Amino acid sequence: MTDESRGIGGTVGPPWSVDVLADLHAGVLDDAQAAELWPVVNADPEARAILDALDATQADLASLADAPAPPMPAEFAARLDAALAAEAAARFPAATQPDRTQPSAPQGAQVVDLAAARRRRNKRLGWAAGVLTAAAAAVVAVTVAIPSTTQQNGTPNVAAPAPSGPTVGSDGSGAQALIGKAVGVRDFGPLQNEDRLDACIAAAGLDPKVRPEGIRPVNVDGKAGVMIILTTGKLAQFRLVAFGADCGPGNPAVLFDKVVGEK
Repeated sequence: MTDESRGIGGTVGPPWSVDVLADLHAGVLDDAQAAELWPVVNADPEARAILDALDATQADLASLADAPAPPMPAEFAARLDAALAAEAAARFPAATQPDRTQPSAPQGAQVVDLAAARRRRNKRLGWAAGVLTAAAAAVVAVTVAIPSTTQQNGTPNVAAPAPSGPTVGSDGSGAQALIGKAVGVRDFGPLQNEDRLDACIAAAGLDPKVRPEGIRPVNVDGKAGVMIILTTGKLAQFRLVAFGADCGPGNPAVLFDKVVGEK
């Protein structure tokens, strides 16, 4: 409390500091100060006028939350529509050709009337909200154009990668011939990186700390896989283990596990 509002000896009175009245109005003064000031302030017309002005300002600010937002200017709406149309044409050229018959929407997909959505957007939302809604509309358009790949149980229906590398049998036949060209190679194929391979190795009960002598992709009877070459402690003897592309924690997906070389 300033000297303007509190005199020596505890007397309170005008001239009032606007800061003190604002603090009193906002309720930031302690209870003893507020209890002392309110009776005196309410009895002073000038102080009361300042408090009434603060009440009016507070009410005006509160009313802004319910006030309708102005519509987006037509110039900006046109630019936004043009930008969305250009983006859609660049990403989905076949869907934007006027002389082609549009395919029916996938079963279960919602058909979005962009014109109706734009009218609702302009009616309900203002300039800032309109920009956000336009961005959301673009996301919705992409979502509708691309059918969902999620199965009913919630598991993503990810397409299996195409097999690459030499073809070997499901029992590992033909894998021994690859050892000479695979030792020293670290090609993770469909697993992409060492962390994913380590998760497969651990899931199969092997020690990920033991580094394979070679890593290369293989085609195991039409299935994409990655084969690792492990030493056994015996001269010219190796353990060949192939993991499927879907292996990971709790799912070793071993395609074959075979020891080759001198016994």
